[in-house]
Amino acid sequence: MEDIEYAIVCVDDDPYILQMLSFQLAKIIDQRYTLMEYYTDPNEALEKIDDLVDEKLNIIFALIDFQMPSMSGADLIKSIKNKYPDLKCVMLSGQAHKKSVMDLKKNNLLENFIHKPWSEDDLFNILRPILLEKAL
Repeated sequence: MEDIEYAIVCVDDDPYILQMLSFQLAKIIDQRYTLMEYYTDPNEALEKIDDLVDEKLNIIFALIDFQMPSMSGADLIKSIKNKYPDLKCVMLSGQAHKKSVMDLKKNNLLENFIHKPWSEDDLFNILRPILLEKAL
C-alpha cells in the first residue's frame, strides 16, 4: 500500500455496474500505484474523497452515475467540485437528462459523459485523455 499514489472513485447505486467497472478499469489502471474505490452511496463516496485527499492521494477522476436514489449524480458532482475544483468528474448514465449534462459541461463541472450501456472501447477512449494527463 505504500506505493499507492493515486485513487479513482466510482459511484453507482447498481453493484453490478460497479463490478463491471472494476473488471474493465483493472485492464487499464496499474493497481500497484492506484487505489480503486467503488461506492453505491454518494454520501459515503463524498466522505471517502475527503479521506483520500487527507491521505495525500491524487484522485485521478470520479466516475459517477446520474440517477441514484439518495442524491443525483449532478448534485454529487457539484458537491465534489465545490470542495475540489480540479478533480475530474465523468458521468455514467443511461438516463441522464441532456440539459443537466450540458449545464454541467457548460459550467466546467463535467469532464465527459459515458452513456449506458457502454463498450469497453468507449470507456477507455473517454478515460484515456485523463489518464494520459496524469501520465498513467
